[in-house]
Amino acid sequence: MPIKREMRGFYPIDWRELSRSIRFRRAKGRCDHCRRPHGALICVSEDGAWWDESAAVWLDRRGRTLRNARPAPSDLAPSIPVSWTRVWLACAHLDHDLANNASSNLAALCQRCHLNHDRPEHRRRRRERWMASKALGDLFDGPYR
Repeated sequence: MPIKREMRGFYPIDWRELSRSIRFRRAKGRCDHCRRPHGALICVSEDGAWWDESAAVWLDRRGRTLRNARPAPSDLAPSIPVSWTRVWLACAHLDHDLANNASSNLAALCQRCHLNHDRPEHRRRRRERWMASKALGDLFDGPYR
């Protein structure tokens, strides 16, 4: 994921190499949470299961093989809704602290897992911005009704 211009100062100078090392050496080009391969175009069913082309099996959201057998995407009936998506890996800070670049705090996550991991932090920041806007209004305009 691209780094916002105002956040670039918080990352180390060698972030690009560090990120590449986590994503491709340690994680071997697969998401640490769901095992989706970087750069691959994958078939995803509406329940979140996805087709792993290299193993020729359906995997669940956590990267585990599904118990119920499903046919390959090419053999699925046209009435079964599936979507195709390209997977991109990013290096994520697990504790959301950009200064903590320890290997144990970094994970290679696909875009889906990265957004799911960051969801509570995004909610917290959104609420914080909302509360700050209300406080600023109270300061100049009096309390909101």
